[in-house]
Amino acid sequence: MHTILIIGAGKSTSSLIRYLSEKSTPQNLHLIVADKSKAIAQKMLENSDSAEAMELDIFNVEARKKAIINADIVISMLPARFHIEVAKDCLVFNKNMVTASYVSKDMEELNEEVTAKGLTFMNEIGVDPGIDHMSAMKVIDEIKEKGGKMLMFESFTGGLVAPESDNNLWNYKFTWNPRNVVVAGQGGAAEFIQEGKYKYIPYQRLFRRTEFLEVPGYGKFEGLANRNSLAYRSVYGLEDIPTIYRGTLRRVGFSRAWNVFVQLGMTDDSYHLQNTENMSYREFVNSFLPYTPHDSVELKLRLAMKIEQDDLLWDKLVELDLFNANKKIGLKNATPAQALQKILEEKWTLQPEDKDMIVMYHKFGFELNGEQKQIDSTMVSIGENQKYTAMAKTVGIPVGIACLKILNKEITMPGVLRPIHKEIYQPILKELEEYNIVFNEQEKAYKGYNPDILS
Repeated sequence: MHTILIIGAGKSTSSLIRYLSEKSTPQNLHLIVADKSKAIAQKMLENSDSAEAMELDIFNVEARKKAIINADIVISMLPARFHIEVAKDCLVFNKNMVTASYVSKDMEELNEEVTAKGLTFMNEIGVDPGIDHMSAMKVIDEIKEKGGKMLMFESFTGGLVAPESDNNLWNYKFTWNPRNVVVAGQGGAAEFIQEGKYKYIPYQRLFRRTEFLEVPGYGKFEGLANRNSLAYRSVYGLEDIPTIYRGTLRRVGFSRAWNVFVQLGMTDDSYHLQNTENMSYREFVNSFLPYTPHDSVELKLRLAMKIEQDDLLWDKLVELDLFNANKKIGLKNATPAQALQKILEEKWTLQPEDKDMIVMYHKFGFELNGEQKQIDSTMVSIGENQKYTAMAKTVGIPVGIACLKILNKEITMPGVLRPIHKEIYQPILKELEEYNIVFNEQEKAYKGYNPDILS
């Protein structure tokens, strides 16, 4: 019997545990789900005969080491900053490891030792990063194998609300960590290269520089740049590509409305406000506006942001109850971002019957046999319910597939890895299709650009 240790029982583990539980009898698996709260771990198991819950404080070094030494493979579903301690133990005890998180600098520094021991530490095997890597590399490798030259790669992913649960003017609800949504884009300019020209979008302009995309069957979306797209040139082997751009998807109109919060300063997380415990929503808004004794908060906001009263953007702000004088922030010494998050969670939290949606869109521009072409590749996944969400599915199932393929020695490449190699992504993408995680590819003409015009 093979023992799989899953450390962390957060929201993304639901589909992972179900996937591995379904494989437990034919593959003779025993699952141990370890979490600081045994009750949370137990709740995720749903009385699975092949799994047990364990209480584990990862800061208890002896307990952590004991759990790892008794496992055949370890899956870390902890917050990203805690993976490294698990990884060091796996290295000491010669255990393979899987995470869905980005490869950190500390993790990368283990590569030489991991490789020397013949171990596989698979990272970035969730949805973004993960499915995005695998689906992109599949097409890029196919183009290169035919002798094609890459001209453009653009990639967008969005965690959104499913159409049947989309019932507010923002066309958005929190499907993952709300804090990450509120502070997204801060900490540096978005960097990318477009038609051979380096481009930078500072945070204060980020939500007004968007690209529109149409996903067949699901309508229009807007994409806004992620922080640093340039790093993916080396990851994907696209060092000389003229255009590379990675972004986040929202429904059309979201970014323009969100920009109001950015320009007012409501998304700032660098300082604390006074008396937020007793501050009303209306007072919170007013604290960012000029003092005028006779104008209402609503009028001051419209004047400051040049919003017409009949603009749908105004209706979006009103829908959030921002001008309510009775509702309190109720948080002690909150930053503007924390206060805004509190207000938004009241309106954007998924209800029990709501479903989420993951949308992914890749664009590949290339030249083949003297002809310029483009392939657009899209994937949409809809969640089942609030436990088995699309987010949990697209994170958890790739993690589970990678775990079993490493355990069964179908994936043997050593080192600190991303799933960008054909021997890794090909079998995983094939199995993902069984779970309706499928990419639809369309080929079209590529317009190209005029190199004599400074874009």
